[in-house]
Amino acid sequence: MPLPFLTADRAFDADAEDIALPFDDHDSWRRPYRPGPWRVAAAATLLLLASFVLLAAMIITFAGSLSGATVCFVVAGVVIACALRLLRVGAWVSRHGVRRVGFLRTTTVRWADAAAVRTVQQPVKWLGFPRTVQGQALIVVRKGGEPLAPLVTDHNADFLARAEAFERATDSVEAWGDEYRTG
Repeated sequence: MPLPFLTADRAFDADAEDIALPFDDHDSWRRPYRPGPWRVAAAATLLLLASFVLLAAMIITFAGSLSGATVCFVVAGVVIACALRLLRVGAWVSRHGVRRVGFLRTTTVRWADAAAVRTVQQPVKWLGFPRTVQGQALIVVRKGGEPLAPLVTDHNADFLARAEAFERATDSVEAWGDEYRTG
């Protein structure tokens, strides 16, 4: 089974040249970076929790309480869905625009509606918690001036303590923006 999110930054391998837009199909939505270790660890923990809940559901089913087992199956399904959604969170790009996928909401900005895509210094949330620290954020400046939450920050679950990966990802998203905003 192909896992495209694991090959997202194949253009940045040691033997690859500097290719800003490494994908053949620019119409499909792609994340131009790999999910970070914090995000993967959180999703793996949720999947581990779901496996325990499914085991409990099986035991409850064999004990004869179908209503309790149904509740456990539903809880396990919700936990699995949360883990999968957590892995999809981040910035996605295509020929059509840039997409900020959040846990509960997704926002898409067409390249024609974006005035600029740039990295700025500003207070950012640390791992999504309310605590803010000084850091860098990749933002989209819309032509209408409507504010958009940062696409990615150097203190989120994908890039905490991975400055080089953050720079590569922001450069890649900015390259997509430069390519499709003007042409």
